[in-house]
Amino acid sequence: MNRWLVFVGVFAGLILAGGVAAQAGPAAKDAGKNAPPTAAEAQKFIEDAEQRLFDLGVKASRAGWVQENFITDDTEQIAAEAGEEANTAAAKYAKEAHRYDVVALPPELARKRLLLELATGFPAPDDPKAQKELAQVLASLDGDYGKGKWCPDGDKKPCLDVTAIEKLMAENRNPEELKRAWIGWHAVGAPMRQRYARMVELGNQGSKELGYADVGALWRSNYDMPPDAFAKEEDRLWDQLRPLYESLHAYVRGQLRKKYGNDLVPEHGPIPAHLLGNIWSQEWNNVYSLMDSPKPAQSYDLSKILQDRHTDAKGMVHYGEAFFISLGFAPLPKTFWERSLFTKPADRDVVCHASAWDVDLKDDLRVKMCIQIREEDFRTIHHELGHNFYQRAYNTQPALFQNSANDGFHEAVGDTIALSVTPEYLKKIGLIDVVHPASGDIDYLLQQALEKVAFLPFGLLVDKWRWEVFSGQVKPEEYNKAWWELRRKYQGIVPPVERTETEFDPGAKYHVPGNVPYARYFLARILQYQFQRALCREAGSTGPLHRCSIYGNKAAGEKLNKMLSLGASKPWPEALETLTGEKQMDATALADYFAPLKTWLDEQNKANHYPVGW
Repeated sequence: MNRWLVFVGVFAGLILAGGVAAQAGPAAKDAGKNAPPTAAEAQKFIEDAEQRLFDLGVKASRAGWVQENFITDDTEQIAAEAGEEANTAAAKYAKEAHRYDVVALPPELARKRLLLELATGFPAPDDPKAQKELAQVLASLDGDYGKGKWCPDGDKKPCLDVTAIEKLMAENRNPEELKRAWIGWHAVGAPMRQRYARMVELGNQGSKELGYADVGALWRSNYDMPPDAFAKEEDRLWDQLRPLYESLHAYVRGQLRKKYGNDLVPEHGPIPAHLLGNIWSQEWNNVYSLMDSPKPAQSYDLSKILQDRHTDAKGMVHYGEAFFISLGFAPLPKTFWERSLFTKPADRDVVCHASAWDVDLKDDLRVKMCIQIREEDFRTIHHELGHNFYQRAYNTQPALFQNSANDGFHEAVGDTIALSVTPEYLKKIGLIDVVHPASGDIDYLLQQALEKVAFLPFGLLVDKWRWEVFSGQVKPEEYNKAWWELRRKYQGIVPPVERTETEFDPGAKYHVPGNVPYARYFLARILQYQFQRALCREAGSTGPLHRCSIYGNKAAGEKLNKMLSLGASKPWPEALETLTGEKQMDATALADYFAPLKTWLDEQNKANHYPVGW
């Protein structure tokens, strides 16, 4: 989902409609010094603010699209100016909205008021000079990431961008070459460090002016609970899943030790980050081929199948669109195919990180993605289109409600669809001829776990690091140290070489310089299995959850659309209940999905004397 729309489609993170925004501090306290406002004044203020933020959000979105697709100094400046205008207005309305906390309003209007109070994702201070500086810092960080390259031979070409380095690390098994690539890409962060620290200062100043302790407290206020309660909720969910992750970690470490030896992979300690097939070690599915799981006779290589069929980038996207059409959704608009970016241009730098856009908050849906013909991108396309169809489903809502129930919902919807990319689904659409028998389920679940379960602690720690940075618990001179302490604690991962404070390794992950909150991805990993369990129940599936695909089921599609069309008009527990009948996020659906694999992993770890923990 693109980050520019934060200005208009504010993330639904409110106390129930009619309540008071969490930590409404000085801005709220000082607002009542004048004559008490009336309901009519509140309505006019909210309606005017909504329209103004809508207009500025579309403008910022268009500027953001151009900047990410044509990275130059000029486009960065244009995006910075549009972002500054939208961010400044959002901060202004957020402060002024507190004046109406004392006014009794109808539920819908009260919810809009509260959404306005959280309408700025990264607030600028109430100072024009600081506002301009923050906008330029944000645009330059985003541009630095998009232009980032590693030149293996120094100044000699060719140089590799992030897409090429991802491919290298996914396919290469030479540890020295992997280490060079890892170091090469992570160098992209170092020049960002000073500007990032300044960005934190400016954002915290703006947050304090809104009555929040810091940016982290503002971000955590977007989840229908106080900020500290949300942090505890994440910890509760992680505690439900940590045993599964630790079993997977022990098995993968043991398997990598068989490949690389004890000198590279220790028996008891953390895993070196460059050996897991991914630049960020966030997902491990690319090292699946090194695992000794029982391979079914009917196993398949989807990447090879797609390549052998000469599937092109648009063909990959058509598969994703067809999935949603099978559920009863209308096809994507013609403009989607005309305006999206599907492949990396040869003549310019672009931000290749996959994202979905609704540029005009009506029907100008797009994706921006440097598609490679491989299984990972096949699943990613289904995910990104989940954003687009969600955006379309709520586009009849008022502007302030045009977002997901919380930001985790937006990610979870796409992930839920990707869960239905099962062998059963692939057979239905003619990509494979035979679905493997139940004897192959462990291998299938392992493939899924290497992506889904391996990601969990990374999804948790990115924002834990930022919350500590925003709060001042971690100082700029300790950025890298704190980053790797969290990665070791939660992931059991260490860098391949010693890192110092001359580096800024968090900057090598798009969402940090891109300033995109990351808790949504952790929540999405939880919610997608709740969604899937409910949709499969609606579809009448009686088999194991990991075998269920809702492809072609109109009843499941109708149930899904009912939740999607709510947008942010209801607090997320109500949206969750609409789809699942449950009001609390629950990790048991994920644990149940992988329960057969957990049993198998424990047996393997015991039989091979693989110690658990690091």
